[in-house]
Order: sequence, then C-alpha cells, then structure tokens
Amino acid sequence: MSPTAPVAYQYVTLRCVPRVDREEFLNVGVVVYAQAHDYLDAAWHVDRDRLSALDPALDLDRVCEALEVVRAVCAGDAATSAAAGHPLSQRFGFLKAPRSTVLQPGPVHGGLTRDPARQLEHLLERLVL
Repeated sequence: MSPTAPVAYQYVTLRCVPRVDREEFLNVGVVVYAQAHDYLDAAWHVDRDRLSALDPALDLDRVCEALEVVRAVCAGDAATSAAAGHPLSQRFGFLKAPRSTVLQPGPVHGGLTRDPARQLEHLLERLVL
C-alpha cells in the first residue's frame, strides 16, 4: 500500500468540569475531524479517582453517558441526538461549540495526519491518559 499524503485535521479535547464555578477540569476525551477522509470520531477515558478528587459528589456515570453521546454524534446515531443526523462538518461544529456544562470542549487545534484514527489514539494517549 502506498503512503497517502498528509491531510488537515482538527481536534478538540473534551474536559470534565465538575464545578464550573471553580474552573478546575480534567481532560477526559478527544474528538478528531478530518474532512478529506470523511472522518469524525471520539475516544475517551474517565479516571474516576482523579475526577472524584475534584468533586466527590460528581455523578461519574452521567459523565460517561455524556461521552457516549459525543461518540454517537460522531457515528451519526440519530437515535441519540438530533445533531447526529447532520453532515460531519456540522456535527463537529456542534461538538466543538463552547458550553457551560460539566462536559466542555477545549479550544480547536489542528495539524496534518496520514491516518486520522491513529491520530485520535495518539491524542488520547498524549492528552488524556
């Protein structure tokens, strides 16, 4: 298989902000969008001990449920969210939009990659795990 040329991608880190008033957060996931590869996907990992240290009252199961909704939006699962029925670029736009909830996207970053799925794994390892 011949190597493919690098393509542009964008990503956001997903942050869990247990108490918005304290502005403390822990990275829990990443969303990667590569238009040229028609690729939008998310990966996440919740470190329950670290999040509980920020807020012992945080409902960790609800955080995981919210992260699964993000993954479903990426996959186009319209049963989970109305946003999932839109084109990939609009779904990424929905996921990267700032919000004042427990699960928040960080700033949008970009780069070049030959393999968006591998890039997602790399970013998860580097920014979350």
